[in-house]
Amino acid sequence: MKTIPQDFIIGAASSAWQTEGWKGKKEGQDSYLDTWYKNERHVWHEGYGPGVATNFYERYQEDIDLMKEVGLTHFRTSINWARFFTDYETLEVDEDYAGYVDRVIDALIAAGVEPMLCLEHYELPAFLQDKYDGWSSKKVVDLFTQYAEIVFDRYADRVNYWFTFNEPIVIQTRVYLDAIRYPHEQDTKKWMQWNYHKVLATAKVVELYHRKQYKGQIGIVLNPEVTYPRSSSEADQKAGEMYDLFYNRIFLDPLVKGTYPAELFPLLEQHNIAFDSTEAEMRIIKENTVDYLGINLYYPHRVKAPSYQWNEATPFHPAYYFEPFELPGRKMNKSRGWEIFPELVYDMGMRIKNEYGNIPWLITENGMGIENEERFKDEKGVIQDTYRIEFIRDHLAALLEVTAAGSNCKGYMLWAFTDCVSPMNAFKNRYGLVSIDLENNRDRSLKQSGFWYKEIIKNRSIDMEEEPDYK
Repeated sequence: MKTIPQDFIIGAASSAWQTEGWKGKKEGQDSYLDTWYKNERHVWHEGYGPGVATNFYERYQEDIDLMKEVGLTHFRTSINWARFFTDYETLEVDEDYAGYVDRVIDALIAAGVEPMLCLEHYELPAFLQDKYDGWSSKKVVDLFTQYAEIVFDRYADRVNYWFTFNEPIVIQTRVYLDAIRYPHEQDTKKWMQWNYHKVLATAKVVELYHRKQYKGQIGIVLNPEVTYPRSSSEADQKAGEMYDLFYNRIFLDPLVKGTYPAELFPLLEQHNIAFDSTEAEMRIIKENTVDYLGINLYYPHRVKAPSYQWNEATPFHPAYYFEPFELPGRKMNKSRGWEIFPELVYDMGMRIKNEYGNIPWLITENGMGIENEERFKDEKGVIQDTYRIEFIRDHLAALLEVTAAGSNCKGYMLWAFTDCVSPMNAFKNRYGLVSIDLENNRDRSLKQSGFWYKEIIKNRSIDMEEEPDYK
């Protein structure tokens, strides 16, 4: 048996764009994700996208009632920046959408579920992308800070947990580094500038939050990929260090320690991808580190020394220093193509303890997406997702172990509470404790994992041997 401390968060997460749908959205309120979907609907699995999603905008009370039934302690979602304003420069608030956010917060609190809100979960307004080239511009940094102040003034009296961004590295990595998503522009220097401006924006929002003395905490949700070199050889170890530097430490170090890794700057100059910054901005970053971290963890990242010579005629990519390594015999989620390795949770927790001042943190996403879950329905129509129960159990157990070892971890949040839309994969891989039936008006129903999650929250313990049936 694994005991769950009484004050340990056991919650779930989602985001605005992946659940709300476009009901009530006004002309000109597209986000980056909306624009991508409209321009490349064919790449989204079976054409599903953010247009309807799970229709949370109209049906949030149904989902919150289910959260209450399961007993979630916390629920994390985002405010859709693109829908929050009707003018992104004069910052004219869309009162219809702002009122909806009010109602969701109040409904969560009434259900005994603590709301946790993120200011941007890929919902950069398309207007700002088109006019200012998005996070390439310091103007967008300033507008984001003003947006945050308006949001805090409206909701911080009831919301104690805030995040600036969810996975701030992802969009520019997919678009400007790897060029695999709309609009498919490869520009490594722009990739690095976006990374920097999101760090700067976070520091400015942290400064604002503390200066105005809101009562809660302000952090950020990162997705550091726990990196394992293939071997103990010097070359493989170096590959791991370089991957970690370019993908993990460029956010972890400035946001938690207040400074960038010294070894980063010569590499940026060498490859002509240095970001534009000022001494004043670096001072803001130094003086305004986050209160806590949300960490999204799904799978390990394994690398080895490159076995080929880089073509110097191609644009620089951090893969100059490493290449992927697939561990033979690894346990896999074949639907998603991801390795299952619960030990990464323990390793991440110890890293935070030993390298990052043991800052308070929690798992803000962890979960298992499976394709064609309908095949696992029993005679009562309940999806028997024992694979998800095992996945959650093993990762949560590792988290409890690292917490007992002294890592300052505050909880676990599953991705996701309900099945929801994902970029390109749409509803292909289902993640939820709650099934969304696309054929029947998006009706909701608990999966076996939902009943199991309810029991571990109620009993504050996990049986590591038995797989209980709580239908």
